[in-house]
Amino acid sequence: MFTGIIEALCPVVEARRGAIWRLTLDLGALASDTKLGDSIALNGVCLTVAARNGTRASFEAIGETIGRTALGTLSQGHRVNVERSLRVGDRLGGHFVAGHVDGVGTIRAKEKRPEETVLRVAVAPDLTALMATKGSVAVDGVSLTLVDVTREAFAVALIPFTLGHTTLGFKEPGDAVNVEVDLLARYVARQLGRNSGLSEANLREQGFC
Repeated sequence: MFTGIIEALCPVVEARRGAIWRLTLDLGALASDTKLGDSIALNGVCLTVAARNGTRASFEAIGETIGRTALGTLSQGHRVNVERSLRVGDRLGGHFVAGHVDGVGTIRAKEKRPEETVLRVAVAPDLTALMATKGSVAVDGVSLTLVDVTREAFAVALIPFTLGHTTLGFKEPGDAVNVEVDLLARYVARQLGRNSGLSEANLREQGFC
């Protein structure tokens, strides 16, 4: 489990493709508190530390992960959002992020304003159906608040700190990003799809929506 608060931007030192895809990062200062078997989110994708050599850590992924995320676009020299897993007692600065990407979005626009930058991302309608204005979404593992949602896209506002400390600062229109919807929305949608007596009308009657 993660919070969507990125700890560091770390460079890719090797990306080896094959039946099992292997990505090696230089974790810098984060490596001192990293051990084999740890779960770490890379651009929002939960992966396991498979090897470590000094400040470098290697992660492995199978075709299912590569096919459902934007990790396959990474190569040597790219920088990646890194967040270590949440520990009991840690502050929850963002929202609960599972590290299980729901889909890949494409940046459609990046509008720079005096105090913020609005990022608009195109995704499949089945994902926007799980989003609501003022709700939460993780983009490349970054916890963000939705400012607008349409059938085929959503928008988030980025402050200068986020631009300077995550991949969203240098990604541009046309680039792919990993998208994870809010866990709560996912489970509510699942329950609404069952014949359990739970419906949107019932939720409204009880004041939940």
